[in-house]
This record gives sequence, C-alpha cells and structure tokens, in this order.
Amino acid sequence: MIDRLERLLKDTDAGQPAPVERWDPPYCGDIGLAIGRDGVWSYQGSPIRRPALVKLFARVLRCDPDGRTYLVTPAEKIAIAVADAPFLAVEMAVQGSSRDQVLAFRTNVDDAVVCGPDHPLRFTLSEDGGLKPYMRVRGRLDALVVRALVYDLVELADEDDAGRPGLWSGGAFFRLPDDGEDRPA
Repeated sequence: MIDRLERLLKDTDAGQPAPVERWDPPYCGDIGLAIGRDGVWSYQGSPIRRPALVKLFARVLRCDPDGRTYLVTPAEKIAIAVADAPFLAVEMAVQGSSRDQVLAFRTNVDDAVVCGPDHPLRFTLSEDGGLKPYMRVRGRLDALVVRALVYDLVELADEDDAGRPGLWSGGAFFRLPDDGEDRPA
C-alpha cells in the first residue's frame, strides 16, 4: 500500500500541498501510519527513515472536522494516528519588533509559514505547566513549536493595548495563557 501511495503522490505537483480539501475519496481504514510527539512518522510501529517519503506524505495530510487526521489522495483516505501535532516548527526567523513584528517558521517537513491572521499561534500549557505554542500550517493542521523556540518566543513577548501578555506577528496579537488556563489564540 505504501508503494502505491508513493507513486500516486509523485504524480502531483512536487513540493506543494495537494488540494486535499477538494478530494472526497472512500475511507480505506487504518494501515498503521502514525506521527509521534517527536514528529517521527512510523508505519506499523517502525520509523519511516526516508525523509523524502515523509515530506511526500505530509503534502496530503488533512484533519477533518471529526478531529481525526488522514492521508488523502484522490483514490483513498487512510487514518493516521497523531500523538500531538502532525508537524513541528523547528526554525524561526523574526523581522521587526512589537506591533510590526513578523514571525516566520520552518517545519520539520520544510513548510515555510508566516505567522499572522491566516496562520495563527495558539498556546496551551503542558501537564507540567510548560508553555506549548502551536501554529496553524494549513487547513486544520498545526505545528507544535519545539521547546528551543519557545524560549525565543518568550523573549519576544509584548503586551496588547489592555496590558495582556502575548506575541505580535503579521499585525495580529496572540495572547499567552493566564494562570494555568488553556487559551486558544
């Protein structure tokens, strides 16, 4: 099944996310694909060690309104177990400061995303009280910002007009959670 999916995906435009929101193939079940908390993809419990294959699969991910993540092609829809977020934000560039600041991220599958109204940040707190930022990559798919970048984000924290802490990017303000509450941005 993996080989057939790989052949089908190679026929689409290289490097660009596929138009998965327009496709409505039949559900073909769960074949044992998973994405771990650390961003490692696996097939039937074994890590997929080919980065090019992972990037290819990442182009056809979709999170449906039911909250489940699927690998979608024009011909089939396969469930993928996602432990946290399907992507990791692993690199960040900052331009400007305060309200004029723009944050750009690169994901572990080489998506480049500029944070703003179309790609918002949201924050939760982990069980140990640590800050967990997520950024919308596309559709309903998010990237967890890796811990090393969390420290950089905290350094960039600013305030809105009401004095609440958060981050500016692309003209939008993304509030940090207060007193242990989870707050979507």
